[in-house]
Amino acid sequence: MIKKILALGLSGYLVLGLFGCAGMDKKDKAAPGPAMLESQARLKFADVPVPVGFKLLPQDSYSFESAGVRVGVLRYRGKANVDEVVNFYKEQMPLYNWNSLNIVEYGDRLLNFDRDTETCIVGLSPKGSQVTITVTLGPKSQIHKKSERPLK
Repeated sequence: MIKKILALGLSGYLVLGLFGCAGMDKKDKAAPGPAMLESQARLKFADVPVPVGFKLLPQDSYSFESAGVRVGVLRYRGKANVDEVVNFYKEQMPLYNWNSLNIVEYGDRLLNFDRDTETCIVGLSPKGSQVTITVTLGPKSQIHKKSERPLK
């Protein structure tokens, strides 16, 4: 049962990861926002910050947590300058023990983080004065070494 739920969650995680960048538009520019963003006090995942003023879009979000495994796609929307939101995640994620892997900045922004057993992808899509944040959280792939067989 848990394997089916995990497989479903990971499938959604992969689909959103693959198709999340399809709607990039170079013309979208965010309006200037506050000089420094702060993290919300109440978070869906306690170790994944979200800037103050961003509202969860429950119809576009889901999360699952069981036996130490967390899977989720959480979408938020709010008013901010997209570059300030990028800086927010660059500064805040290390405070929650996330390591920055890479950042792609072209139209939409994509920030990749990881730690021992999990990955977190933060996608930022600016549209006018609004920014949509998509937080995708899931377990790292388990790479299994092939057992070494003795030579005959």
